[in-house]
Amino acid sequence: MDEIVAAVKGKVEIIVGGGFRRGSDVLKGLAFGASLVGLGRPILYALAAGGEKGVSDLIAGITRELSRLMTMVGAGDSTTVQKGILIER
Repeated sequence: MDEIVAAVKGKVEIIVGGGFRRGSDVLKGLAFGASLVGLGRPILYALAAGGEKGVSDLIAGITRELSRLMTMVGAGDSTTVQKGILIER
C-alpha cells in the first residue's frame, strides 16, 4: 500500500475493504494509509442476524474497540494514526 499512498500524494482518498472485521483491523488499515475502511460483510451479517439493531450494535462495538486502541497508541483521531504503531523501523 506504500506505493499507492506515494503515488496519489494526498490527491485522492484511499479506501480499503476486504477482510476487515474488528476495530483492530480498521486501525491497521488507517495505519497503512487508508482514509476509509470498508466493513461490508460484517454489516450484512449483522443486518441478517439482528436487523437495524444488529447493525447499530456492530458499529458501536467496532467504534468502541477502535477508540480504545487509538487511545492505547496515542492517536487523537484517525488522521494521526501512523504506520509506526504497527511496524518498528
